Amino acid sequence: QLQAFGGGLVQAGGSLRLSCAASGRTFSGYTMGWFRQAPGKEREFVFAISSSGGGINSADAVKGRFTISRDNAKNTVYLQMNNLKPEDTAVYYCAAGYTAVAITTTDSYDYWGQGTQVTVSS
Repeated sequence: QLQAFGGGLVQAGGSLRLSCAASGRTFSGYTMGWFRQAPGKEREFVFAISSSGGGINSADAVKGRFTISRDNAKNTVYLQMNNLKPEDTAVYYCAAGYTAVAITTTDSYDYWGQGTQVTVSS
């Protein structure tokens, strides 16, 4: 029901925009989040946006470089990633949680997409 796409290979300093499209149900009442998992590491929180768009949380590692937005009419959430660094390399997952708060913990999310690979070369 959630499909993330837009990943790829980019050089350090470059940009990518990830999209997460929902199908089968409307996620306008859900908080949407992005997480990432690098090889050998646990899945970590990146960004979240509340159902209204008024609440946003982000990880310190991406502050000032990534932004999140959502288009409830299109049932889609976006992650704009600028000034990418090699340490941003990971599989990026989108998720939906039935809450009004921009939650940051994985166990608070109810639905997960399949992930899209982002590789940043130095």
